[in-house]
Amino acid sequence: MGDSLQDQLIKAGLADASQVSKARAGKKHRNSRKKGRRAAPPSDEAVAARKALARKAARDRELNQARTAKAERKAKRAEIRQLIEQHRLPRDDAEVGYYFEENRKIRKLFVTPTMHEQLVSGSLAIVKLDGRHDVVPSHVAERIRERDSACIVPRKESQSQPAGEDPYADYKVPDDLMW
Repeated sequence: MGDSLQDQLIKAGLADASQVSKARAGKKHRNSRKKGRRAAPPSDEAVAARKALARKAARDRELNQARTAKAERKAKRAEIRQLIEQHRLPRDDAEVGYYFEENRKIRKLFVTPTMHEQLVSGSLAIVKLDGRHDVVPSHVAERIRERDSACIVPRKESQSQPAGEDPYADYKVPDDLMW
């Protein structure tokens, strides 16, 4: 049973050695023809299918990038919310109004007198998240600014040098003026 089919045919007398050698030569010839054969050009359907797969893969990549960006924004927002909630200063007995500008509008935030002084000096900052304004220490505000600068209410710096020919240059207006 270990003999090949060709050997078995020779032993049975159904084939002779010349026929076996022709069969082996023909087999080699067929294998060499297969190697030299060129692939047929792809059909229009195959080309269209490949293009559709490429478009679908590109669309899936875009959707995945959008999902990832949305998740990152959500995570940053949660970090900011946590920073604000942990470091917000209580304004329970707030009686002094602190005025600040936000989006070209004047806003008023009630704070304590010490908080007012610290806001003016810059050791405290005002942050806004979800329509609510809170007061946090300035080092926390910097950490929030790293994540999203839109949450920080910009502080108007006092002008150190007045304009060239200002008729009121001799009259300094204090930053902590109460209205």
